[in-house]
Amino acid sequence: MPRELLQLSGLQHFAYCPRQWALIHIEQQWQENERTADGRIFHGNAHDGASHELRGDLLILRGLRVFSDRLGISGTCDVVEFHRDAAGVTLPHFEGTWRPYPVEYKRGEPKENNADRLQLCAQAMCLEEMLLCDIPEGSLFYGEIRRREVVSLDAALRAEVEQLLDQMQKYYNAHHTPKARQTKGCNACSLRDLCLPKLGKNFDVSSYIKARLEDNA
Repeated sequence: MPRELLQLSGLQHFAYCPRQWALIHIEQQWQENERTADGRIFHGNAHDGASHELRGDLLILRGLRVFSDRLGISGTCDVVEFHRDAAGVTLPHFEGTWRPYPVEYKRGEPKENNADRLQLCAQAMCLEEMLLCDIPEGSLFYGEIRRREVVSLDAALRAEVEQLLDQMQKYYNAHHTPKARQTKGCNACSLRDLCLPKLGKNFDVSSYIKARLEDNA
């Protein structure tokens, strides 16, 4: 029986917080806040326009569906640029050979963690499997600073992608949602009221209820 492909976008969720990923992708729970709404609109703008655009030696594809049987994921790339290159790959309906370059759009600014870079790397790994090519780098475009961050898709980043995807597949197969672990990032999470991160601490029920009442006072 073939395994179900996980959503590629979930890798960014999992790297940020495994419990957040499980609530969304296993329990099918979602709650929007200002940040997620802005992000949804920002991604919509990235996909706005023609599905492809040819500018001389640059071909731009928007909303390109990708998948990897080996990694067990599928998803959509915001933008993939194809630069005309003698050492590139052939594409249906377009003459010549082209070198793929994925660009992922994010509404905020560069992060200290690798969550966005891992998502971009997974997109590149899907493209490599589909097109039989090598993609050594891509870019993250951040809306807040209106600038690209070039990302080297090195061996360490690729190994982390595979490690996290393996963990995700195990959780998904077991229908297991990790326990809450409260961090400073919990305050910005749209799922905070669903996750209840304070339950991850060793509170008894009466202490938790008292704390919640004090929060709402």
